Amino acid sequence: MAKFFRIFEENPNPREITKVVNILKEGGLIIYPTDTVYGLGCDITNVKALERIARIKGIKLEKANFSFVCHDLSNLSDYVKQIDTGTFKILKRALPGPYTFVLPGSRTLPNPFKKKKTVGIRIPKNAIALEIVRQLGNPIVSTSIRDEDEVLEYTTDPELILEKWGDKVDCVIDGGYGDNEPSTIIDLSGDEPMVLREGKGSLEIF
Repeated sequence: MAKFFRIFEENPNPREITKVVNILKEGGLIIYPTDTVYGLGCDITNVKALERIARIKGIKLEKANFSFVCHDLSNLSDYVKQIDTGTFKILKRALPGPYTFVLPGSRTLPNPFKKKKTVGIRIPKNAIALEIVRQLGNPIVSTSIRDEDEVLEYTTDPELILEKWGDKVDCVIDGGYGDNEPSTIIDLSGDEPMVLREGKGSLEIF
């Protein structure tokens, strides 16, 4: 059964965050809060953990469109080709926030993603998620935990998430009730920004 940590977003307990980071470093899977829906994530550098997430989602790892959750924009060049000033201004204006930006992938992508032309970058406005990634020292690869119940779509109660996912993952974080609206996805890999999914993030800032 997964470990269950209650962490407060207003003031995330560093010891609890360290416990979560250690689980990630050991190849564990976590369910954690973001500024939108709860996410399922693992360390981007751990291939076995990445394969576990792909299996849970029922897809091949090389075909998976997972997001890279980063702490800030400082290490973007490790995962994304050089971007122009206009693109960088959009990212700076929108992040941290409830957006996923699709950007052209760099040649230095981790092995499982080497063939990907684009990657989705996320910097959620959630202190728990950001602190986990900051302490880990590299992004976590993430996907949302959709619910089979189409009325619910996304489970928002961490205790219900634990009930359903407790035997599939290594840790569930209770960071309060989650949202039930996913991030807005914007493709910035072409000549013009293109909205792929309208979610929580407002389009007015563009």
